[in-house]
Amino acid sequence: MNFNDMLTMLVERGASDLHLHVGLPPLARLHGRLTPVADTRVGPKFTAALVDLMCDDRQRLAFADRHQIDLAYSVSGLGRFRVNLFRQRGSVSAVLRIITSDAEVLRVVNLPQETIEYFRDREQGIVLVTGATGSGKSTTLARIIDEINSIHNKMIVTVEDPIEYLHTSKKSAVVQRELGMDTLSFSDALVAAMRQDPDVIMIGEIRDHATAVAAISAAQTGHLVFSTMHTQDSVRTINRMLELFPQSERETARILFAESLVGIVSQRLLPRRGGNGRVAAMEVVKATLRIKDLIRDEDRTHEMYDAIRDARLDGMQLFDDHLSILYAEDAISYETAIAAATSAQGFKIAATQVDIERGRPTTTQF
Repeated sequence: MNFNDMLTMLVERGASDLHLHVGLPPLARLHGRLTPVADTRVGPKFTAALVDLMCDDRQRLAFADRHQIDLAYSVSGLGRFRVNLFRQRGSVSAVLRIITSDAEVLRVVNLPQETIEYFRDREQGIVLVTGATGSGKSTTLARIIDEINSIHNKMIVTVEDPIEYLHTSKKSAVVQRELGMDTLSFSDALVAAMRQDPDVIMIGEIRDHATAVAAISAAQTGHLVFSTMHTQDSVRTINRMLELFPQSERETARILFAESLVGIVSQRLLPRRGGNGRVAAMEVVKATLRIKDLIRDEDRTHEMYDAIRDARLDGMQLFDDHLSILYAEDAISYETAIAAATSAQGFKIAATQVDIERGRPTTTQF
């Protein structure tokens, strides 16, 4: 089996990632679990050859200098892969994330359509999609961008690392730039994007002060900005965003961020009951006047959890409340939910109520 045949087999089996490390068999992440997919162990010549296969001359020089590189790899008729090549123990390792540009895959994003439309139809501000690596942030963002592209006549500029979902211009014009190939940094590309007459800007990740400043500035000057952060829930996202600013700028940044925020979606992928795939549990926040007031006041930001719970009719939901819904729908097991819950005790109470309402023995223990 050659390399591209292996990738084809993994895509057909529904794998999300492929790990290639010298001395180990090829490992695929299937439904969230790493599984060997061949008996043969990976050799150093094989992984070294991947550098020549996947990298152009510029990327080879960068890999030789830094001993690691992120890039995209495409297989005609199959799809695209996000690749991280790196050295460990003197040999090359590769981890590939399987990306699909199939529009049908975007339809599985279980963000409520009403919430998608709420973000889709904003004219300016910041929308953040947050979660751990591999939690489906890019797919959620691609779904919202696709909705804008399908409904509105706008100019959309994306900056990604690497480009994952390939958007075809529909009603909107879509320009996609890739970090490393088309631009040197998110912050540089975001500043440049504001000179490219955009209505919508999607930046792959806010990870430093310069990008945070540029994102808020873009939102303040009439652009709709989408991005991601590696945080677990809305309050942690707000705190992390403000921590990117030095103390001397933080009070002003807090006010500007509160004014700019449209909403936050925090998500985690959890194993579906029965082991067949995964499901996203989500926390959804819309920046209402009450939410903005709580962000502005550092001493009251923790009150956001109660504000989100009180605003269920407005389409907001806490992460643990969504866990309860997924548990009630038998989409996830009690063990999965309790392990993922922000408040284990709070989820136990909710799960007990679900069990009572459904007339089944309670699985909870206090």
